[in-house]
Amino acid sequence: MLSVETSPTRTSMVTKRVFSIDVFRALTMLTMIFVNDLWTLKDIPVWLEHAQRDQDFLGFADTVFPCFLVIVGMSIPFAIQHRLSKGDSYGQLIQHIVLRSAALLIMGVFIVNLPDLNAQATGMRSAWFQILMVTGFFLIWNQYPKREGTTNALFIGLQALGVGILICLAFKFKGGDEAHLTGMTPQWWGILGLIGWTYLTCALLYLFLHKQPILLVLGGLFFALLNIAGHAGWLHALWPTGPRNWIPDNGAFNVFAFEGIVATRLRTRWQQLSREKQLPLLFTSIGIALLIAGFLLRNAFIISKIQATPTWIFLCSGIAYIVYAGVYWLVDLKQKAHWFDFVKPAGTSTLTCYLIPYVYYSVAELSGVSLPAFLTTGLIGLVKSLLFALLIVGITAILGRLAIKLKL
Repeated sequence: MLSVETSPTRTSMVTKRVFSIDVFRALTMLTMIFVNDLWTLKDIPVWLEHAQRDQDFLGFADTVFPCFLVIVGMSIPFAIQHRLSKGDSYGQLIQHIVLRSAALLIMGVFIVNLPDLNAQATGMRSAWFQILMVTGFFLIWNQYPKREGTTNALFIGLQALGVGILICLAFKFKGGDEAHLTGMTPQWWGILGLIGWTYLTCALLYLFLHKQPILLVLGGLFFALLNIAGHAGWLHALWPTGPRNWIPDNGAFNVFAFEGIVATRLRTRWQQLSREKQLPLLFTSIGIALLIAGFLLRNAFIISKIQATPTWIFLCSGIAYIVYAGVYWLVDLKQKAHWFDFVKPAGTSTLTCYLIPYVYYSVAELSGVSLPAFLTTGLIGLVKSLLFALLIVGITAILGRLAIKLKL
């Protein structure tokens, strides 16, 4: 991730790694793999897991995706300013944003349909479908070295093979039971699809509003109010026959991304004023204010990740700000980024890291080998899931050395 800092009097470009964002992303991805593995365990604390749809509760797992969306928002200003500094036109940036979002949406649709796969009607076990699916993703979106001649033609051929694999899988897929078979449908788009829609919306808005910071703040407030209006029934009153959500979860995910955008703009501004040592206090104060707002909103809305309630949004935004305050203090101010080298691949090869478990679980299913019950129960099971997450990060690192790394 590249940092772009501007002078108060003229625009200047200084590029360097923003280590605190890399570390925050890496820790969030490590945590995501950990909580996604909890389904393999039993007899673990309820507070670690996702809350049920109508349960007024915030599980630890419910806070991970919001943190990742905040990081998506934090990265947007750096990425766009860097491309503008290289001379990219607005048209080129729009094309890049749309193509990147489309890739996430495609992957999201494939993944969200997996639980509904009918193996007999599809003619393929879910495990094989997942392995071929992930293979297709890597063939298409791998970060191939820049080469000329026949080597470049080979890379193009591999991408074409990946496209062919996904097209075949999409045509073969059949979901549901024998009486009601369906093809692939967007459903709720899946995690990657939601990230795609959020990135598309917020990156485009940032591109056209980045010179007006107040409009960026108002953009975040607009999505927050849209979400509140949806849950309060105001949107339904305005359009009784309309959809429940005018946009995915009425802007809930956009709020998180805009929280990240605002955090980055504050970070850049305070660094220009040589007040970077005060940033942890600033972010912590904002986090506390968001937590207070969340608890106040609980008088009107339950805490629910599945429903994407305003209470969930504000509480998780507050948590994200406070966590980042600690990461920024430790990594950027105290220069302790090297403490997190063991999880670095999760922050720099995030999409690769996210997809590897799909292959791991599929291979495990096909092998027929399962872990002893004591390794999937209670505290020992939690240690197993943590080690599993670290294993995935290690595999990501090895793949990176082999030039296998997804890049959108």
